Amino acid sequence: MSTEVTASGPGETVTRTPGGTAERVAGLEHRRERAVAPGGPRRRGEFSARERIERLLDKDSFTETGLFVRARPAGHDARRPYGDGVVTGYGTVDGRPVCVFAQDSTVFGGSMGEAFGEKTVALMELALKTGCPVIGLNDSGGARIQEGVASLALYAELVRRNVKASGVIPQISVVLGPCAGGAAYSPAITDFTVMVDGASHMFVTGPDVIETVTGERTTAEELGGARTSNTVNGNAHFLAADEEDALDTVRDLLSYLPANNLERPPEYAPGHAPPGTGLDEVVPDRLGEAYDMRDILRAVVDDGELLVVQELFAPNIICALARVEGRSVGVVANQPLRSAGVLDIDASEKAARFVRFCDAFGIPLLTFADVPGYLSGVRQEQAGIIRRGAKLLYAYAEATVPKVTVVVRKAYGGGYAVMGSKHLGADVNLAWPTARIAVMGAEGAVGVLHRRELAASDDPEALRARLLSAYESTHGTPYLAAERGYVDAVIAPRETREQVCRALRALRGKRAPMPERRHGNIPL
Repeated sequence: MSTEVTASGPGETVTRTPGGTAERVAGLEHRRERAVAPGGPRRRGEFSARERIERLLDKDSFTETGLFVRARPAGHDARRPYGDGVVTGYGTVDGRPVCVFAQDSTVFGGSMGEAFGEKTVALMELALKTGCPVIGLNDSGGARIQEGVASLALYAELVRRNVKASGVIPQISVVLGPCAGGAAYSPAITDFTVMVDGASHMFVTGPDVIETVTGERTTAEELGGARTSNTVNGNAHFLAADEEDALDTVRDLLSYLPANNLERPPEYAPGHAPPGTGLDEVVPDRLGEAYDMRDILRAVVDDGELLVVQELFAPNIICALARVEGRSVGVVANQPLRSAGVLDIDASEKAARFVRFCDAFGIPLLTFADVPGYLSGVRQEQAGIIRRGAKLLYAYAEATVPKVTVVVRKAYGGGYAVMGSKHLGADVNLAWPTARIAVMGAEGAVGVLHRRELAASDDPEALRARLLSAYESTHGTPYLAAERGYVDAVIAPRETREQVCRALRALRGKRAPMPERRHGNIPL
């Protein structure tokens, strides 16, 4: 490349950068090549940051931002790669706009530096201004140590944007490698987190540091691997088999969600109505016998399709996205196959967060109740079942979206109240003839109410049988609740889909103004 030299005085020359268009375009292409070149070797079999984005978005839809942003100098380190370890930009998924960033583990291990953080924050602001979902593909070792407090500052700035965007635009995190230290807190605040089995790890403190400080030996997988995060601590919402499966999950998830809180979720042609005639035989005659609640749900939603959220965590309650007549709904249901569908701490917090998400984005709530109540016991009480179980009560009472509830079998005690009862603001409450709505089950109630009578009886078993029958005929049915208007209709199980469709249609124009306030104070 030539340079142009012009004399400007005795003994003085001025060197100018070549100004020809062709040379400048060639210089641009050279810089682009440098900018997209990998910073170092990748882990075996993994995709690059840009390849991940290409696989997530519609073909040729990605527009990159901040391509020529460079890392800030740190000491005498002259390495200043373009991009600074994160690829940011926007594109479409199924023709709908999204913003996306992908951390690049080949540049400083994907650690966040000042420029890295500024690029990500700028993308978050763009997503907020344009009202589109933001997707983060995380693969980071945490804060960049050599940039010190500047790196920490940008983590805080990013979290502030996560909070600003919460309830305004959907935020989805995909963990495709390590997500350690401060890097873990941003995904924790986003709406959904997807992790890859055997490849993803998310923790605040790594195994080496834990062993040094406490003497405890553990592995990254035990500490915060994808399975641990999906089954033990509930930090993740979806477990993917590989990266392709993770990105497919994101695309599937987005199909149920609106672009932002001011828009409705996308509408599709009404799906196939599964046959509901078999529902009359789903609930066993014996009260203590379990059945699979998913059999009921699949007979009600379009095409029997459920996108189950946190399927492996607190499986005694089901949270899922589905469609009814082509429109998104959020499904919350007790699962009798697991701990009889009881509500414990994990189930309460899992369902509360899901209910609040659906309410934030205008997704109607469809609840199926078969619940013996809140779980009792010393461990649950000491761990805070009152405070933490109250989160679900708060979430349902706060929600203003259309709420339809079906009581299938048991609805006892506080479990009846919390699972979408009329008293917490449900709009339409239905019950099957098999529903038992009461303070407690017949055995417990008879034992409490007639303890002395039974103790004094010459034939306590015969008396107990008569008392149980009398209790079941009154309190062991849905009709007492229906008489008081707590249940709007008692329906045959096979009628459930039709009645749910009618209710959701009637509620499409629902308005539920709330008192003006900064925000409520949920029992965190």
